[in-house]
Amino acid sequence: MAKTETHNFKVVLLGEGCVGKTSLLLRYIENKFNDKHLTTLQATFLNKKLNIDGKRINLSIWDTAGQERFHALGPIYYRNANGAILVYDITDKDSFEKVKTWVKELKTMLGSDIVIAIAGNKIDLEEERRVPILEAERLARIVGANHQNTSAKNNEGVEDLFLDLIKDMLVKCEQNTVPEVASTTPRVIVVDDEPEPKKSCCTGRARIFF
Repeated sequence: MAKTETHNFKVVLLGEGCVGKTSLLLRYIENKFNDKHLTTLQATFLNKKLNIDGKRINLSIWDTAGQERFHALGPIYYRNANGAILVYDITDKDSFEKVKTWVKELKTMLGSDIVIAIAGNKIDLEEERRVPILEAERLARIVGANHQNTSAKNNEGVEDLFLDLIKDMLVKCEQNTVPEVASTTPRVIVVDDEPEPKKSCCTGRARIFF
């Protein structure tokens, strides 16, 4: 019997505070939603195991703090990441503009091999939308990312957001020969720093202009 192929992927959630990063993560992992605002201090991460097209996926998803005072710590958490989900609040134009900054940082730190998805969250507040869908989709095309409208509250688009990212990471992995970054921690952990990382499979560098 052929051995099942296993992939270890590290994914980071990035975005301003209050855009719903933690809510998206909890909805995806535990199918739960908390109406109260959940503030992430520095970073936490959850693991999820999947089987997609006969391939085992060990997914380590890092939820980073969005407050400005934690911004400088970003590189500690997203180094060696295989994928990133950049989250903005559709009712907050500033949070969308910040996505452009995250894209530049990721491309500079991790090169062109990082797989990026953009999530326009809180579509349950569509009547308060401040970010036009066409504008968000245009940005996604420019940076080579998928765009997904989501609502952690109503569980809309969340599964598709993560599934599409995983499939894109699998495609990227098949194009590369260096193994993915592995994760061994099974549950939620609050950390002050990440252990010394393995060598990243993403070594290229790129500059993105808007």
